[in-house]
Amino acid sequence: MNTLPKQNLQGRNSQLVEQEEQRRDLGFGTKLGDTYSRLINKDGSFNIFRKNGTFWDQLNLYNRLITIKWFPFLGLVLVFYLIANGFFAVVYMLAGAENLQSTSDQSFYGPFWKAFFFSSQTLTTVGYGHIAPTSFLTSIIAAFESMMGLLSFALVTGLLYGRFSRPSAHIRFSQRSVFAPYLDVNAWMFRIINARSHQLIDVVVEVTMSRMETKADGTKHRNYYSLSLERKKVTFFPTNWTLVHAITNKSPLHGCTPEDLAESDTEFLILLQAMDDTFSQVVHRRYSYRYDEVLWGHKFRPMFDSGQSGIVNLDLEKLDDTEEVELN
Repeated sequence: MNTLPKQNLQGRNSQLVEQEEQRRDLGFGTKLGDTYSRLINKDGSFNIFRKNGTFWDQLNLYNRLITIKWFPFLGLVLVFYLIANGFFAVVYMLAGAENLQSTSDQSFYGPFWKAFFFSSQTLTTVGYGHIAPTSFLTSIIAAFESMMGLLSFALVTGLLYGRFSRPSAHIRFSQRSVFAPYLDVNAWMFRIINARSHQLIDVVVEVTMSRMETKADGTKHRNYYSLSLERKKVTFFPTNWTLVHAITNKSPLHGCTPEDLAESDTEFLILLQAMDDTFSQVVHRRYSYRYDEVLWGHKFRPMFDSGQSGIVNLDLEKLDDTEEVELN
């Protein structure tokens, strides 16, 4: 008598497992709470903050120094250089600034700057020779500083090489996506351009729509829907590219209104992959549009025109240019 219910239960469990295995998930999960917030920031980073991690895991120094922008990186190098020389200048003064012999003390504004410039010459192993240690203690300090200088500049050189050799996709996305007429239906669109003159080949774009939905028991969860594109891959990418998702009966956007997108906290998650012809490596770019970054009843204006010499001129400032149109 207990065999049949067990079999039915096993059948039901296997169906649930099959449904769970087929559920689409980008890695964010479905239980992100009922708060509405974007998943991917405008710079492509994930809008996730990790709490209670170790200090070194949170610091992640090498990754930060490789990925930060150039001006902050060069600023950090300069700050490190000044702090290191200032520190050793204080150490030389504690050891006795009179133990640093120079050809002319009149060229310095006090013992600190004399020790500071001697430290900079020692740290960089330049060694002009017009300042030299005259005691055993200052010679030991100078020898240690020289070793620290060699190690430090080797690290900075490695970071510089890593930054120059690290390929990145300089893809610009339109500030807003649009709902525009497309053939005999409407479509959701956004536009991208390659901001640099180097070539990207075999460019592939994947778009996933994320939105909050309510289950039968009243709990909210996040679902993900893959959006089919008119064209998801191009071999060459010399000009702009408008990505189009046609809103047909099979589209998860079919029948949606701006209010529906706002209520469900809809976000369009974009992943772009391409082969960088300069580095011969695959590059990635992430981006997203939220429901309030969609223009309804707009279409993009052309970005290029034919020049007098027969060369097509692509105006990058027209990336966000749109005009109002009537939807189908």
